[in-house]
Amino acid sequence: MNVLELNHIKKSFGTLGVLSDISMTVPRGGVTSVIGPSGSGKSTLLRCATLLETVESGDIIYGGEYAVKDGIYADRPALQKLRGYFGLVFQNFNLFPHYTLLKNVMDAPIHVQKRPKGQVREEAMALLEKMGLADRADAYPCQLSGGQQQRAAIARALCMKPEILFFDEPTSALDPELTGEVLRVIRQLAEENYTMVIVTHEIPFARQVSDHVIFMDGGVIVEEGPPQEVIDAPVQERTISFLRRLSA
Repeated sequence: MNVLELNHIKKSFGTLGVLSDISMTVPRGGVTSVIGPSGSGKSTLLRCATLLETVESGDIIYGGEYAVKDGIYADRPALQKLRGYFGLVFQNFNLFPHYTLLKNVMDAPIHVQKRPKGQVREEAMALLEKMGLADRADAYPCQLSGGQQQRAAIARALCMKPEILFFDEPTSALDPELTGEVLRVIRQLAEENYTMVIVTHEIPFARQVSDHVIFMDGGVIVEEGPPQEVIDAPVQERTISFLRRLSA
């Protein structure tokens, strides 16, 4: 069963067309990486899929339930339910600066999902342990490195128990050393069969971790398939020239 289906998505900002007839599916346990040049529509695609931007037409379906059908959005209760289906990790962490790490991770499960505080605390501490941050549970975001903040943001997303995790350029705000520690965490999640969609400029990482790679340019999907095809043996000239520039 597909966790996510996007059918014929279109999105514009004023007269500027950003996404044109985008369709994709993400099966349960699958890892899809979205690559492409700046301005190709990758982040807008994620923002539309996670209901942060509205689409003009097309379908957005989570687990067989329509969030959007033919460009018309479901009612508020249905959308609220479907928002619990996914987690989103931003490139700039978006942690609450006045909350400790532990409170950042616990806040939404308690106040949005209304889960018992003791149970959530136990799960949050286990996730911080998994991220190598158990000893920083009482620290504030300003006391952490960028890599630690991003790992905390991943723990926060996981504590909501989403069916699918979205990553929007999760390492773009990090230096190379910190990039490695975040990519290791995402690689571990892939090995544990978490369903993920990752917008990334880390091509070797996308090759290693993905089941499916989508190359976008100009608001369309130019080429898609297994990484061995799209990254190692692309057939479209736009894909070839993009990858050639990166390796130059």
